[in-house]
Amino acid sequence: MKTRELHYGDNLEVLRHRIAPASVDLVYLDPPFNSKRDYNLLFRSPTGQESDAQITAFVDTWHWGAQAEREFQELLHQTDNSDVPRLMDALRAFLGDSDMLAYLTMMTNRLLELRRVLKPTGSLYLHCDPTASHYLKLVLDAVMGKEFFRSEIIWKRTNVHSDAGTWSNVTDTILYFTKGPTFCWNPQHVPHEHDYVDAKYTHDDQDGRGRYTLGDMTSPNPRPKLVYDWMGYAAPEKGWRYERKTMQRLHHEGRIHYPMRADGTMDTDRRPRLKRFLNEMRGRVLDNVWVDIPPLNSQAAERLGYPTQKPLALLERIILASSNEGDVVLDPFCGCGTAVHAAEKLKRSWIGIDITNLAITLIEKRLKDAFPRISFTVHGVPRDMEGARDLARRDKHHFEWWACSLVNALPQRGRRRGADRGIDGVIFFQDDRGAAKRILVSVKGGSHISVAMVREFKGVLEREQAAMGLFITLGKPTAAMVAEAAAAGFYHSESYHEDWPRLQLLTIEGLLSGQEQPLYKNISPGLGRRAAPRETTAHRGNTELDL
Repeated sequence: MKTRELHYGDNLEVLRHRIAPASVDLVYLDPPFNSKRDYNLLFRSPTGQESDAQITAFVDTWHWGAQAEREFQELLHQTDNSDVPRLMDALRAFLGDSDMLAYLTMMTNRLLELRRVLKPTGSLYLHCDPTASHYLKLVLDAVMGKEFFRSEIIWKRTNVHSDAGTWSNVTDTILYFTKGPTFCWNPQHVPHEHDYVDAKYTHDDQDGRGRYTLGDMTSPNPRPKLVYDWMGYAAPEKGWRYERKTMQRLHHEGRIHYPMRADGTMDTDRRPRLKRFLNEMRGRVLDNVWVDIPPLNSQAAERLGYPTQKPLALLERIILASSNEGDVVLDPFCGCGTAVHAAEKLKRSWIGIDITNLAITLIEKRLKDAFPRISFTVHGVPRDMEGARDLARRDKHHFEWWACSLVNALPQRGRRRGADRGIDGVIFFQDDRGAAKRILVSVKGGSHISVAMVREFKGVLEREQAAMGLFITLGKPTAAMVAEAAAAGFYHSESYHEDWPRLQLLTIEGLLSGQEQPLYKNISPGLGRRAAPRETTAHRGNTELDL
């Protein structure tokens, strides 16, 4: 049975408690790079600003503190891999209790679990940038075994920056390891360069089959049984490369080039050669420098609006090379879901994990847009009031982010990014051809809600000059709250000739059941997020199959 699973939560906990040992064929991870930018910066506003729609995940991993110390001690006392404690001790001596050590500690714990869930024949690809790639290589040597390092892939992800102070950093690194000596490997090919084609494919019989090059038909080793005369040509000293039956087939198919003299007779002093047609060649075997997959520009059809989104072609190449149809692909840092999208397209099973509910919600939408008939399981996301109350008790911020996803709002700020100023989310909409307008969202997950909260939010709408506001509550609003919201009046849409309540009260229960929804219309529903194009083909090797 095909596995299709999304897991919401810390991937360390999900890996330990929900993923079976030796159950995964391929791991691809594109973890936070420990750079200045936010890990889960999933959106930009219509004006290009980042600050209005950010999620900061793994906050505790950027700085050395109690959490980092706990995870570090856990690494020192694990008994499955003696190389890891020695390496971590050495890194601490060199780096000190720094942000980089906190990051590497987080990554090492998770890489140990990823190795555990890999099958003995499994492969792991870690995508990183120059910020920490050299340290991560050492960590992988310790976790996976340095003898199982297979390649360092260099992907040119962007073009030269004209304002760079020194050499422009235009590449990412993808570190490729296997769990053991036996592993899945399907060589990938790319088209030959034009200069190579012009130099090698110099023949064309003008019969519609196009250009070809000539290949040797003699055996490289002595083969007495293949020593025979062919069409007046004497056998080579070591014999022909092919049996007589095969030679006959090649002859009938017009795949043998016979040397001719000027008078049109066969030149039997030279050897026949095999015609290798360009349009039948798979191209050259791909090496570890990838410059043929461009980054996603702003106009790319597959671009969904996430600054760190990777091209589908990049993930398809990795999945095709190191797995087969039906194999299980795991991405423990899902982000915007490119890996699971590619896995589904290529008929693999897949498992995705992300610590933000926003990412899981977006991946759900992406998969349903691309594969309308898809069915998959989501673990850890509230589906009823009991789950909503549980999330609100456990994590206020994740509850707010999840509630925003119910109305397709972009979370306003990540935790530890300063005060939210009474705004938990924002929806950009257009009801005319002018500039985008804003609907602000305030989420209340506590059991005590009051009319004062609604009055305060009304003040926020005035201060921010927002078109409308959504006030979402876990509990049922009081009559006084309903009256206060109604007193905010209406927003009038000139284009639609409709009035919508300027301050709308919504409940989690109503949103979950579908009985409540925000009242407004949007002529540009792609603001902030775009729909993934519907997939119409799936790849198998170098062919395409209709779905």
